[in-house]
Formats: sequence, structure tokens, C-alpha cells
Amino acid sequence: MSLRLLTPEAFLQRAASCPVFDARTPGEYGKAHIPGAHNLPLFSDEERHQIGILYKTQGREAAVLRGLEMVGPRLTDYVARVKETTDSRQILIHCWRGGMRSSSLAWLLETAGYRVALLKGGYKAYRRQVQATLAAPWPLLILSGMTGSGKTELLQMLRRRGEQVLDLEGLASHRGSAFGAIDGLAQPTSEQFENDISAQLQTFVADRPIWVEDESRRIGRAVINEALYQQMRKAPAVQIDVPRERRVERLCADYGDEAPEKLADAVANISKRLGGEKTRATLQAIANGDFSAAAHAILDYYDKTYLFGLSQRDPQRIIVLNPTPDRPGEIASALIALSKELPLTPVAEP
Repeated sequence: MSLRLLTPEAFLQRAASCPVFDARTPGEYGKAHIPGAHNLPLFSDEERHQIGILYKTQGREAAVLRGLEMVGPRLTDYVARVKETTDSRQILIHCWRGGMRSSSLAWLLETAGYRVALLKGGYKAYRRQVQATLAAPWPLLILSGMTGSGKTELLQMLRRRGEQVLDLEGLASHRGSAFGAIDGLAQPTSEQFENDISAQLQTFVADRPIWVEDESRRIGRAVINEALYQQMRKAPAVQIDVPRERRVERLCADYGDEAPEKLADAVANISKRLGGEKTRATLQAIANGDFSAAAHAILDYYDKTYLFGLSQRDPQRIIVLNPTPDRPGEIASALIALSKELPLTPVAEP
């Protein structure tokens, strides 16, 4: 049987219309996978570990025979799982390096009547393409503003109006700052985060700006790829200026209904940076139900952090939206109008 091998680029293009099956173990898949791929593990994590030991101690033939003993009784199960997942007769399969796991499943499914294509070089080759995508020059436009300015809402408005938006906080399942994890959403690994960002970037066109919120490199536990982050730091930044009282109101609306215990835990996470006295005052305000006072205290810290980060940018690439309109919809309109006046100058890391 002659298997069809696709480059990562061709594989991902086909993945837009064909289901992808990942033949790696559940542990490998859980760490990170191609977005949208279904796990169809040839071996469990423990079985793969056993075969690896056998390969090292007794050689390839012994490992292959043991693998056949393991998967033989499950052949019909693999076909059944594919049928349960998709009605398509054209499918894509990959494993780690594009070796025996994916080719074995391809043989089985071809025998069962499927038309199968494999990822040349496997997931490892896909990851090289992800790194290349993140390092490629992109026309980024950074939306900057102090905590509580409503940047996430603005990004959502920009997207609804047809703008290209890379929502890093959304992809990271984290709202940023010490309170970002209050929603309790499970965050992706940094590797999965990179895969998801790459998939999003590949839907964009290069002759229009891509809006990105001004972020630190770490969003909760997810870390932005270094090459992409350096592009973000060098890209033009549009700074919006929302009065502090308006920002406090927004924080109260966003977090005021949360359980006081969760808010206190979030404050405790940044207690070293707040300082003992400020932490005690903030916790007391939360205990008293005075979230406005707590928000003011927290903004004292985050505003200083924001201004420091802003000082690390090239001042000639900071565009202040002055005056910043009062309403979010008006801000979004002003941002779109401003973006049309700015030259697109994507920057890639040398």
C-alpha cells in the first residue's frame, strides 16, 4: 500500500474539511495537539512505555511483535471509533514522527474503506511549522490601556465589526491579572497555547492589521512564544485613556458578584507585590463588601505596572487616542478609523 504523505502546510489545509486523528497516546495528546484533532491512540501511555523499554533492551523486532499482540484484539475498535466520530470517508492521521503508529492505523482504515493521508514528519514537523508561523512577520496593532479600561470588550467589538483580532486571553482561558483565574477555566499548556495561536494567525490576511491586547508574556500559566512576544513589544501600540473612576466601576461590575473568598485568594496571590499594609487594607475592604475601595487599592499596583511596561516601548510607536471617547462603541469606531491611517509594518525577529 502506498500511503499519501502531506507536508504540514498541505495537511492543515486538508484539515479544514477532513477530520484529523492523532495516533499518539492520551498523555501526548493531552499535553498538546493540533487544534480540532481527535485522539485515536494506538497504545495507552503505559503500553508505549513498555514497548519503549522492550525496544531498548531486546530490539525492534521484539518491540513490534509485542505491539502487534497489544493492538490485534482492538482492530475493530479503532474502526468503530472513527465511524462514531465522523461520516467522512476521507481522513487524516498523524503520530509523533510519522512512523509506525500512524502508518499502521492508516493501513487498517484503508482496508476498512477509508481514504487516508498522513502528516509527513508527524506532530514533530507540525510543531516546527507552528514555530515558523509564530516567528513570521505579522501586522500587529497593540491595544493598550490601564487595567479596567475594557480592552477585552473593545476587542470583541472590533471583531464583530470585521477587524482581525488575536484574543490571547481568550485562547489562554484567562482574563489576565490576579483575578483572571476566578472563572475556574482550565488553561491550556504553553505548547497548546502556541498551537492555538498559530491556528488563529493562519486565518488572517497579511494586508490588514491584527489587533492584540497589550499583555505580559505570561497569561496565567500560559506563556506567549518569545518570537511573537518580541513582535508585540515592537509593534505600534494604540493607548486608550479611560478615567480611573470608570475603570473602578468596570472592575466592580466584572468582579463584584464573585464570592469574597475567591477575591481574597486573588489578592493574596499578589500580596508580595502589593505589600503588607496595602494587602491588609484591600482584604479588609473585601470583607466589608466595599469592592470599590478594594479596586482602587489594586489599581494603585496595576497602574504602576502598566506604566513601567509602557516605558519599555519605543515612545515613537505609541499612539495615544486623544481624546478617548466616552462610550466603548465610539472607542471602537475611533480605533478602526485610526488603524486605517497607520502604515502596516510587520516586524519579524532577526
